[in-house]
Amino acid sequence: MITRALEKPVRTSLIDLVFPGDTNHHGTLFGGTALAHMDKVAFITAARHGHVGFVTASCERIDFKAPVFLGQLTEAVGTVERVGRTSMGVRVELYAEDLLSGERHLCTQGLFNMVAIRPKDQPDYVLPPLPDLTEEPAEAGPPVLRMVELVLPGMTNATKTLYGGHALSMMGKAATIAASRHCRAAVLMASSRQMDFDGPIHEGEAAELVARVRQVGRSSMTIQVELWGEALLSGARRRCAEGEFVMVAVDDANRPVKVPPLYP
Repeated sequence: MITRALEKPVRTSLIDLVFPGDTNHHGTLFGGTALAHMDKVAFITAARHGHVGFVTASCERIDFKAPVFLGQLTEAVGTVERVGRTSMGVRVELYAEDLLSGERHLCTQGLFNMVAIRPKDQPDYVLPPLPDLTEEPAEAGPPVLRMVELVLPGMTNATKTLYGGHALSMMGKAATIAASRHCRAAVLMASSRQMDFDGPIHEGEAAELVARVRQVGRSSMTIQVELWGEALLSGARRRCAEGEFVMVAVDDANRPVKVPPLYP
């Protein structure tokens, strides 16, 4: 299923969970990993706006105001702030979120200066103007989780498309985050229901995950996850996979606990 290009860039959000391999000897997110997240979301944000390749020219001073601890969620949010003829300033904010309490705080932010790589067949290429940043109306119903990832060579198979195992890992992570945000408790995956793969996502494209809580039982939640591929040079988007995951909320002893209803 192919959809038209986005009329204006959406808020680009790169979300991840902090695992032991991401931390330093203090048990907090390694600063280099945080900077890599920020640079990646700056690139995706710029490419979504300009539909050309970009390189990072510089970034302003970045001060880390608060750490991100093991087990917390990081969310890097990119927004186009300034547009020139062939360069762009992307503001990136990095947040930490405790999935059990919902407490959220800004850890750092910075302005990344991105320079467009002009297409060979368009030597006079000029970036489109700054988009209208008016907030979109909120979607009706339960909150929707949207997160992006860039498909890099280490994530692809021999055909240079996203490896199925990586796709399932991304979808499982999105389901975990959506479920944890709904119940504010630790969650375990009980099962994955029917999984349909409709098309590949190619190396260099963006993968966007859209996760929704569809059904709630006493201690279980059914999470619908869609995986979309986005060609950054054209803006064309297509749904590449869809599946459902059943997640169960548990306490410290891994015993099921009651979860809140879908609609308060």
